[in-house]
Formats: sequence, structure tokens, C-alpha cells
Amino acid sequence: MPPIPALSYDEAQKVYDDIDRSFHLTPERLFELTKSFLHEFSIGLREYGHPMAMIPTFVTGVPNGSETGTFLALDLGGTNLRVCEVVLNGDKTFSLRQQKYKVSESLKTGEAEALFDYLADSVDAFLTTHAASAYTTKEEEDVVHLGLTFSFPVEQTALNSGKILTWTKGFSAKNAVGRDVVQLLQEAFDRKHMHVKCIALVNDTVGALLCRAYTAGGCLLGAIFGTGTNGAYVEEVAKITKLGNHPAAAKGGYMIVNTEWGAFNNSRSHLPSTPFDNTLDRLSINPNFQAFEKFVSGMYLGEITRNILTALVDAAPKPLVFGGKSTSVLNTHYGLDTSVMSEVEDAWEGPHRSYSAEQTAPDFSTFDEEKLPPNIRTKLERIRAVTVKQLGFQDSDVTLKDAAIVRWVCSLVARRAALLSGVAVATVLIQTGYASFPDQDGVFSPRASTEPILIGVDGSLIEHYPNFQRTLRESLRCLVGEEVEKRVDIGMAKDGSGVGAALSALQSLKQGHR
Repeated sequence: MPPIPALSYDEAQKVYDDIDRSFHLTPERLFELTKSFLHEFSIGLREYGHPMAMIPTFVTGVPNGSETGTFLALDLGGTNLRVCEVVLNGDKTFSLRQQKYKVSESLKTGEAEALFDYLADSVDAFLTTHAASAYTTKEEEDVVHLGLTFSFPVEQTALNSGKILTWTKGFSAKNAVGRDVVQLLQEAFDRKHMHVKCIALVNDTVGALLCRAYTAGGCLLGAIFGTGTNGAYVEEVAKITKLGNHPAAAKGGYMIVNTEWGAFNNSRSHLPSTPFDNTLDRLSINPNFQAFEKFVSGMYLGEITRNILTALVDAAPKPLVFGGKSTSVLNTHYGLDTSVMSEVEDAWEGPHRSYSAEQTAPDFSTFDEEKLPPNIRTKLERIRAVTVKQLGFQDSDVTLKDAAIVRWVCSLVARRAALLSGVAVATVLIQTGYASFPDQDGVFSPRASTEPILIGVDGSLIEHYPNFQRTLRESLRCLVGEEVEKRVDIGMAKDGSGVGAALSALQSLKQGHR
């Protein structure tokens, strides 16, 4: 018996329609997802040990742009580490000097002491050769304060303390798990008699929030929409009931919470899973984890697109794209990068959608190149060129119809990601009281404030993917109403892991850590 193909059909157009429908998100579905998001927020604020971790960061204030000072930042997140010097000018501007240093495989897998000694050596080398300021005094009041961005799982117990839970990204340094990462780094500084003090531990979403707050005068939410996705926002301490008897709970006020929203709905009970998503998850290195991230982030969108295209190639009784031909790019797991999708969208040019604007799939069964309007033909010719170049086809293998299908698939996947990103942002606005759901008649209550709601973002999707932010805002308008959506001021918070770490050191000083 022959193998059952990925897609079999009697009528080709029904295949396109079914795929299109499975990626379509109705307003009702968006509301349902937002309510589920809020529910997971509530659970995570109440109890430890849930996928939506809602991690207290112990950062209890944000800068307003008037702060001054010189701070160091150390950013360890993978093969490279960065040392940065950030000078805050007190007028919402700053200057940044930085240097990258390579972490060898032996350091990643050797003794923790050797790794942290190397981090300290790198800071020392930077201070000696790259820093703009002179760090020569040994007086205690002139100690150099440093913030650490540590992109590995930690259980943070204070702004300047956090235990390493596990290593990821190819690191497995011995005798580190279970120990305080700030203490490990400080001990390395002390062994070398360096006048540097690590006083803050931060993750990149918190860094994005702090960075945007400094340059804009305030910020509610820091969010990453890039290779991964996550968000951190300013929450009332009284709502973080899992703090229990922690001194931070008694102080009250506000605290930044790192949501870890990439793990929203790991059970996939609400997320709009398709067979293409299920394939991606099943073959991933972390099945059943980081579910929301797999629908939204740049690491995965290209793979979802590849899964759809290969299913259309393999369809029976006849292939539905590329005449049944494939390439090494399409045949390779993660062979199609999300940047190719962005290039396809760029080739289409401009904000005006053609095929993707429709609520159902284009009628590919009656596609006729000869009847295409000249402007559409020109757009599809550009997409055909991108497809040939980036997917490794011969020029004769790709028709304009194929180009139209490629563009439609890319648009489906990216649009869904942007709409879901809007769900995450809307959840924060509703959780913090800046917005509310409409009433039973679909009417949004007028809001008393007209002040802008400041959000800091970073990541390749939000910065570079055409129409991503526009579609995110479309989702926001649906969920919180046009009046609130217009007040949302989304600004790039570039280099949150560098500048944000320095700003976390500033905040740590404000909170009395020295």
C-alpha cells in the first residue's frame, strides 16, 4: 500500500481554502486567547512553578531620563559575550561603547570558576583598552558598578541575586547550577582585585523596558519579538501574591514582572494549532514547551512556512506547487529562514495587500498569468526572483502562480504571528487597567486618560518584518478599542541587553544595593 500523502484532494482549491481557514483568527478567537492569557497571568502571579512563570525581578522602579552616571554592562547569552560602557547624560540620551569577546568551547564545558574568571578578564581588558573613562582609583566610593544580562534560566531572589537553574545554548560549566550567578561573577572580580561590583541581574525584556523608559521618560512594557518572544511589564506588588512574606511584598508599590509569555498555553488547548505547527513542535528540541513562542517568533515562522510548502509539493494526486520539484532548502529542517519570508514581503512592496487581504484563499484553480494586472504581475515577478534565489530553484521551475502561492503562505504565517503578538500586548494593557474588554454590544468604555502608553520593543520581526507592527496594532484595536490603541506608543528599545543592564545597575543603586 502506498504511503498516505500529507495532503490528498479531489478539488485543489479546497486544499488552499482549508489551509487559509486554519490560519485565520476571528475577533472571537482573539478575545478567547486574551482571556486565557489573563488567566495564566493570574495563576503565575499567585503561584510558583507554572510555565507562564511571571518571575518577580525585584526591579521596583524605572528611569525617567534624568539620571546620570557611568555604568558597565556584561551580556552573556551565547558564543559571544559583550562588555559595554554606558554613559547616561541625564537628558534621555546616552553614549555606548562596547566590545565582544568569544567564549571557547572549553570554557563553556569546563569549571565554572574558569568561565567566570574569563568574564572578569574580559571586563578588565575592556576597561584597559576600550573604556572612555579612566578607572584607576581604588577608593570605595569610586567602585565601578556593573549590571549583568544572563540569558540562562535563573531563579531570581533579589535584584542582585539569582541561582542558576540549568545551562542551555551549549553551555555546561561544572559546579555552577544551584549557585548564585552574581556571587560567582563577583568572586572572580575579587580574585583579580578588580574594583568592579556586580549589583544587578537582568534579562533582555526587562532591559528593553528600562532602556525605553530612559529614552522616553517612562515605560509600561518591554517586549521582544525576534528570534524568540517574551515580555516584562510593571505590575502592582500587591497582585504578586506569591511573594508571600518576602520583604518586597511588605514595601508594596510596583515591580517589573518577567512574564515568560513564550510558554503561554503549552497544552495548546487555545492556540490555533495546525498540522504544520504540530509537525514543528514534534520535531523540535523542546516538544510541548514554549508553545506561544513557536507560533510567534522568528526562529520558527520560516519552518512553519517550509512545512506548508513541502506539503503542497507532496500533495496528491498532483503536486500543488513547483510542479512537484523540491530543493535542499525545502528538504532541510529549518532550511527556510524567516528572513526569506521578509524578503518575499519586501518584494511585494508597500502596505496594500492583494491576495492576503481576502478572508479566503485566492482562487488559484483559475489563476491565469495572462489576465494579471500589470502591477500585480510586476510584484509576482519580484517574488519569483526571490523564490528562485533563496529556495535554490532553477529559473524555469517557478511560475508566477508558484510565486503567488509562496507569497500567500508567507503572509498567512506572518499575519497570524503578528495578530497573536497583539494578544500578548493587549493582555498587559488589560491586566494593568489601561484597557478593558468591550461590553456585550461590542462597545468600549471611554477612558479618562489621554496620556500615551509607552512600550519598548526589540527584535528582528518588530523592527524589520514588513507590516508586522501594523498587523499587531490591528489586533490591539480589535481587543482594546481604537481609543486605547492610538495611545499606545511603540518605540524601539535597541540593545536592551546592554543599555538595559547598565540601567538595572542604576536602579539597583536607587534601591540601596552597593
